[in-house]
Amino acid sequence: MFICFRNKLMKACFLLQRRFAYVGHAMAKILSEKYGVNEFCGYVSVRASFDFLKSQKDIKYSALLLDDEIHKKFKAEPLDYNYLKELEKRFGMPNLWPYIEMDRVVRRNQLLREYPYDTPPYTHEEMLKILQVKTKAIWKFLQKERPDVLILTVVADIATLFLLNAAKSMGVRVLFLKPARVGELHTLTEDFPNLSFAENVFAKLQSGAMSLPEEKRRAEKFLKEFREKPSPYSHQDTPDKKPVSKRRQFAFLAPAKFLISLRWTLKVFIDYAKNPHKDDLFVVKPWHYVWDRLKRKARVLIGFEDLYDEIDFRENYAFFPLQYEPEAGTSVFSKFYTDQLWLIQQIARSLPVDFKLYVKEHPAMYGYRSRRFYKELKKIPNLKLIRPTEWSFDLIKHSKLIATITGTSGWEGILLKKPIITFGDVFYNKLPMAKKCENINDLPYLIKERVENFHHDEKKLIDFLTAIYKESVDVDLIKIWEIEGGAHVEKNKQALTAYVDLIAEKLDLKPRN
Repeated sequence: MFICFRNKLMKACFLLQRRFAYVGHAMAKILSEKYGVNEFCGYVSVRASFDFLKSQKDIKYSALLLDDEIHKKFKAEPLDYNYLKELEKRFGMPNLWPYIEMDRVVRRNQLLREYPYDTPPYTHEEMLKILQVKTKAIWKFLQKERPDVLILTVVADIATLFLLNAAKSMGVRVLFLKPARVGELHTLTEDFPNLSFAENVFAKLQSGAMSLPEEKRRAEKFLKEFREKPSPYSHQDTPDKKPVSKRRQFAFLAPAKFLISLRWTLKVFIDYAKNPHKDDLFVVKPWHYVWDRLKRKARVLIGFEDLYDEIDFRENYAFFPLQYEPEAGTSVFSKFYTDQLWLIQQIARSLPVDFKLYVKEHPAMYGYRSRRFYKELKKIPNLKLIRPTEWSFDLIKHSKLIATITGTSGWEGILLKKPIITFGDVFYNKLPMAKKCENINDLPYLIKERVENFHHDEKKLIDFLTAIYKESVDVDLIKIWEIEGGAHVEKNKQALTAYVDLIAEKLDLKPRN
């Protein structure tokens, strides 16, 4: 959903999607109450959010557009190649395929179906029609609203990527809400996935033009505590929180939990039967819901235990943590390194002869990938497949090198003084401890350089952390948004207010008297 507001001569758009609409609405209320902002409009991704925004009485939205309704128009849209060629000239990257490739629903039918389902629900021509109707609607929206600033949380599909590029073409300022990956800190950036505001402060700290003793103290304290007892910035995707064993996967069969699961499944079917908008883009068919989960449980029941290898911290190894799929880190910011199986094969053949490659599954992906995927990995002679119950921190500490597409393990490796190779655009590429592989032919030489000539720069790391503390606020937005789904925004008002204050600071908005 995109929310727009006016303050004096400023008009802005918020991009909010799915459950984040409730959090965004709460932030809009804070902007209204604290900063006198009182004019809003919105582009909403799902109908539940749309219905909520239409029914609430806190804020009067001048216009609310629903993505589901725009999407449906593609069926009656005549394909216009002249329009698409002009669109490609103006907004291509350099062509229009990045818009389609990053849209997991349109391109792969994922989200509606569980990974690893990968069958497009649309033909090539239908995909182009969807691109056509959405870009037309968004361009019309931007031309009508004429915002001064665009505030987003993520770029994840056709609509969000075009909104970003179209807004930039109009000279609209862009602000992204982004986790800083330091505790619960969240920050703002003008250049996702980088940390532009923090990078500006970092440059000043490096040149000696700025000194931030309090933020530096906090940075040093965080780094000391992290090295003594590493802790993930989000605990939701750890082996402790995710069911990464057969026993935990089938805990739902316990009598009390089984009844809850049965009631929930029945509710899915009843809700679908009562839904007058079954053809909405994001409505999951209940039979797909059940079938995909049954297949996942079958994979877990068969198990992967015979495929796992034992860890030996005495041997030299590089560590590659498998990334969650689908996500922007692979589909958006790694361009042609999205096939993790292929990439792992290239890394393995690029290692020194006495090295192993340790590969571990993402805790949130347990049961999703097929045995075939892991068996293909096992064909690589110098590869070890590590149990997902193992914590990555132990593997990072004893490794000689971390290779990752854009994963948090790369950042954690830097904090633990390890050399990093990345295959995508990620904020910690700013530090010399991380090197991005631009050309796969250079990978063996890059690995050799990283292993033999690596130098950890503690001062740069401290300055970078100091800059992050300067440009961030302490708010557990992941919990408020993804876990609670915006259900308890009132109790989180103080934390959200701090984030809104940071937004207001960047926009030069002043609190009302």
